[in-house]
Amino acid sequence: MTNPETTAKPGINIDIKIIFILVLILAVYLPVLIDLVVDWYQDDNYSHGFLILPIAAWLIWRKRNELAETPTKMNNLGLLMAIGSLFLLIAGTAGAEYFTARVSFVGLLFSLCLYFFGWQFTRKIWFAFFFMLFMIPIPYVIYYAATFPMQLLASKVAGVVLNAIGLPLIRQGNILHIPNYTLEVAEACSGIRSLFSLLALGALFAYFTQDNKFKAVFLFLATVPIAIAGNVFRVTVTALGAHTVSIKFAEGTLHEISGLIVFVFSLILLFALGAILKWEKPEFKKLRS
Repeated sequence: MTNPETTAKPGINIDIKIIFILVLILAVYLPVLIDLVVDWYQDDNYSHGFLILPIAAWLIWRKRNELAETPTKMNNLGLLMAIGSLFLLIAGTAGAEYFTARVSFVGLLFSLCLYFFGWQFTRKIWFAFFFMLFMIPIPYVIYYAATFPMQLLASKVAGVVLNAIGLPLIRQGNILHIPNYTLEVAEACSGIRSLFSLLALGALFAYFTQDNKFKAVFLFLATVPIAIAGNVFRVTVTALGAHTVSIKFAEGTLHEISGLIVFVFSLILLFALGAILKWEKPEFKKLRS
């Protein structure tokens, strides 16, 4: 499916035809993109979406010199993938399935890059396309299917931690009863909100800090348990704040900064794991250099 190499000269050959296609894509996807931006604005779970496209554009821009020296050749596999992406757009639009239509936008950009510039070129910026996927909200059916199990998990683990440090409590599902307070781990406290933003951050962090691909994938996947651990930490701290300080403190100041607590705690875990994975014995480092 791959054409013989047609271009091997340095420089990114972007002609008027490609610019016209990009404008056409934006026109076709305009309703999809407008709905996406509205979701970023209205849904706090995806407010980080505003940052994804600028960061993806920067990821490509920082490779501009490397790309300019990369030979390009058309790859027909990209054309097939572009047709598949357009089919997803049609299917998603016909079924009012926003996720499919939005994924097709990223898929089409990747496919056209592969078609016009070839794999050698595209593989240098594949991560920018992958990173764009983090701007797309997951289907609500998956969101709600994951939320309640995460509420229960946070309640159970926090209950175990609080019992281990000597705080008596009774747990009923996602509700923790401590001597002077009843704490409900509500939907907003399930941790799924921080999971979305941490996944994007974890992908970026793994990409820039890990030379080894397996370690990078491991670090990225570790973002999920790290986000869960961060939420357990928040529930535990809230219960302790209500018991040891006051209910007003737990529901006021502590609740206001709880999102920041989760984020900072998760970042510390993420950076610590990244440093551990990156560490190697000095003798090995010397041999490698």
